Amino acid sequence: MTAAQGPTTVAYLTKRFPRLSETFILDEILGLEAAGVPLRLYSIADPAESHVQPDIARVASPVAYLRHSGVAGAVGDLAATLGAHLELLITRPQRYLNVLGEVLHSQDRRTAMRHFGYAGRFAVTVRRARARHLHAAFAHTPASIVRYTHLLTGLPFSFGAHAKDLYRSDPVNLAIQAVEASFVLVCSQSAGTALSQLSGPKARIVLAYHGVDSNRFAPARTQHAGLGPVRILAVGRLVPKKGYPVLLDALHQLVAAGTDLRCQIVGAGDLAGELAASIDRLDLAGVVTLRGASTHQEVAQTYRRADLFVQSSVVLPDGDRDGIPNSLLEAMASGLAVVASNVSGIPEILTDGRTGLLVPPGDPGALAEAIGRLAHDPALRASLGAAARDHVVTNLDRTACGQHTATLFEVMAAPMAQPA
Repeated sequence: MTAAQGPTTVAYLTKRFPRLSETFILDEILGLEAAGVPLRLYSIADPAESHVQPDIARVASPVAYLRHSGVAGAVGDLAATLGAHLELLITRPQRYLNVLGEVLHSQDRRTAMRHFGYAGRFAVTVRRARARHLHAAFAHTPASIVRYTHLLTGLPFSFGAHAKDLYRSDPVNLAIQAVEASFVLVCSQSAGTALSQLSGPKARIVLAYHGVDSNRFAPARTQHAGLGPVRILAVGRLVPKKGYPVLLDALHQLVAAGTDLRCQIVGAGDLAGELAASIDRLDLAGVVTLRGASTHQEVAQTYRRADLFVQSSVVLPDGDRDGIPNSLLEAMASGLAVVASNVSGIPEILTDGRTGLLVPPGDPGALAEAIGRLAHDPALRASLGAAARDHVVTNLDRTACGQHTATLFEVMAAPMAQPA
């Protein structure tokens, strides 16, 4: 890329945007835009959630959707998709037929055909937008669509790999995508190791931590006097890999042993009813509160009212697990002492006994012991919380991480970019 060409315009595709729970995607977009990367945002669908992060208003690029709701939307999508594929067949027949042949020979043909359908429409859309690089926010469906778009257009592509999208994707397809991509962004060293074991040395795997806004997530100006119950906080979607049943069992043990505590769980998800029933069964009503979903601004205030934070993540039988939870970074930036499971990328940012306490995943006894240790030692909470914030501000601030990721696009994407 020459200076006359200017920065590379990146067509950035995610699965559903905006999603309240995927704050790391919003933060990455804001970080890239702030660092000067010209983005054009695309999403497969609009999640149409009742709550959105207020920071969505700060995103400069409008969002174009590949799938729309309602009968009229479906009819319009079908017409646009068929028109795009016909255009590609006419203008680039050999390239189109080669990709179609691969799709028809795919092991999961139905999924491949669906992704190919989106890719045809996306290919025409990004060509008209004069995008010069394609990027998928996730390693599953978005990366598959972006790869087919790359094959249809010749545009270089990259993608991000995080947690569920990495550990539950088809390993053969994931390896192919990683090798063919200009580069792959991973948000933890553990994710990079897992991907490199699948793809081998040919893949260009680059570590790019998700940062956190250390100005928004900051300690309270006045510290809690230490009177009354210890205030415990957990933040994250109510899904199995967050390990909330383990947390509830640990809290039950602590309450039975006489520890005076209160716990808030902030987040929404399919396990809400099951967790509410467990709270009743374990006699934790009045001790544990399920608070539901919150925005960035709301949860920042909640961190300031807490004494310690718990991340009780587990590894599921199908391999799904957390990467580095954004909520953990937010808690550390807020100066909270944290107890977290020794899972995936968590030990990369949390040093046991220095910036928090690590426990084995799925072990309520060990979790109860660590929480109890912090609950009864305010001085230890203070020292761990201060060290945690210092580590995040120094190494994981969103602005610095966004600039680092932007540089990766400039260095790795730009030299390979070519007009669609």
